[in-house]
Amino acid sequence: MKKILTLFLCSSLSFSFAVQANEQPTVNKIKPKNIIMIVSDGMGPAYTTAYRYYNDDPNTPEIEETVFDRHLVGMSSTYPAPVSGYVTDSAAGATALATGVKSYNGAISVDVNKKPLKTVLQQAKKNGKKTGVVVTSQVNHATPASYISHNESRRNYNAIADSYIDNGINIDLLLGGGTNYFVREDRNLIDEFKAKGFDYIESYDQLNTIRSDKSVIGLFAPIGLPWALDDSNKYRLSAMTKAATAHLENNNGYFMLIEASQVDWGGHSNDIASAMAEMDDLAETLIYLEQYVKEHPDTLVVLTADHSTGGLTLGVDGEYKWEPSVFKGMKQSSHSIAQAIAEKDITAEQLAQMLTFALTDEQFSQLQVIKENKADDIKTYQLTRQLYTKINQFISEKSYTGWTTGGHTGIDVPVFAFGKGHSIFSKKIDNTDIAKKIFKLL
Repeated sequence: MKKILTLFLCSSLSFSFAVQANEQPTVNKIKPKNIIMIVSDGMGPAYTTAYRYYNDDPNTPEIEETVFDRHLVGMSSTYPAPVSGYVTDSAAGATALATGVKSYNGAISVDVNKKPLKTVLQQAKKNGKKTGVVVTSQVNHATPASYISHNESRRNYNAIADSYIDNGINIDLLLGGGTNYFVREDRNLIDEFKAKGFDYIESYDQLNTIRSDKSVIGLFAPIGLPWALDDSNKYRLSAMTKAATAHLENNNGYFMLIEASQVDWGGHSNDIASAMAEMDDLAETLIYLEQYVKEHPDTLVVLTADHSTGGLTLGVDGEYKWEPSVFKGMKQSSHSIAQAIAEKDITAEQLAQMLTFALTDEQFSQLQVIKENKADDIKTYQLTRQLYTKINQFISEKSYTGWTTGGHTGIDVPVFAFGKGHSIFSKKIDNTDIAKKIFKLL
C-alpha cells in the first residue's frame, strides 16, 4: 500500500512540475509586443446595442454587425472597494483597471489606505516599452491620471498635472485636452515638458508633424475636447490614435491607454445624440485598429468600460420602439444649440433646422419660458445648462430613449478584445482581472 501511495504522489508531483514547466512557454507564446488598452467611459451594454441600431442602414432588411459585435468576448463586474458600496466612480474604476486593486470612489491609483499602487503603464515603462495616453477629456482626468500617477482625490487636478513631471515622467506621448491645468499663473508645465525634450502641439493638424525621435504632448482644448458633434474633426479620437500608434512603434513595443471619455459625459447629461456621436468616433478608432492589428499581429487590443452611466434604455412608457433617426442627422450638439438659444433669439424654424425635427408649440414655449424667467444674476452657462437639459428631454421623448439617472449604475459592462493573447480576457471577469492579466503579459 505504501508503494502504491508513494508511486501516486511521485506521479502527481511529476505532473504538477510538468504543468508548471509548460505554463511559462505558453504565457510567453501569447505575450504581445504592443498592448492597447481602451476605456470607453460610461459605456454599459445598452450603449453598444444603441450604436448597432444608430449605425444600421435602413435601406437593407438586416441590421448590420458593428465593430463592437465582432470583438465581444465577455463581461466585467465594476464594483469598487466595500467602503464605497456597489456603484463605482471613474477614479475607482480606472484604478481597478490600471492596478488590479479595488479602491474607494475618488482614488487615483492609491489603495483604501491612500498608498500608491503600481500601474500597468508604469510597469510597461519599467520594462523598457514606450508609453502613450490618448483621451478626449483633459489628460489629468480620472482615467488617464489613474494610469499615469497617484493621488488621494481625482479632484486635485493641478496636483495631478504637476505629478506628471514631479513624480518622474513615465509617458512618451500624451494627447487630449487640459491646457488650463498645464499653463497656470503659478506654473507652466508645457515649458517644463519642453525643457525635458518634449515637442508640444496644440492643433489636430500638427498630429501629422510629430517627430518619431522626440516625446510629445498635445493639448487641444482648455479642459476636455469639444463634443464630437461640435469639434473641427468629428473623428478626433481616431485621428489621435493613428498618430499615436505611428509615434510609439519601436523594437521593444509599447503600452497605450485610449479613453473615449465623453460617452460618459453624454450619459450624465442624458444626451443620446452626443453619446452616439462619441460612440461613432470610438467605432472608427476600432476599425482603424482592426487593420493595424492585421499589419502588426503582435499587438493586443482590449476595450471595456469603467462603469455604465445614465441607466440608458431603448424604448420607454410601454412603447415598443426606439427611433435613432430622430437625432442621427444632427450636425451640432444639443449643448451648442442650447448655448445659441441662451445667447440670441432663435425662431422655431431655425431650431427645427438645428435639431433636424420640429418642436411642438408647447415644447418651444417651454424653452422660451426658461429663457424669459431667468434671474437677472444667472450666468449664461447656467441658463445654457437649463436649456440643454430641456432639449435633451425633448430628443429622448421623440426617440423613445429612456434614462434612470444622471449618475452611474452598478451593472456589468462588456469586454472586447482582439489581437495577440486576446482570448485570456473572455467570459465573466472582474475589472481587476484585466489589469492582472496585462501585468502577466508584461
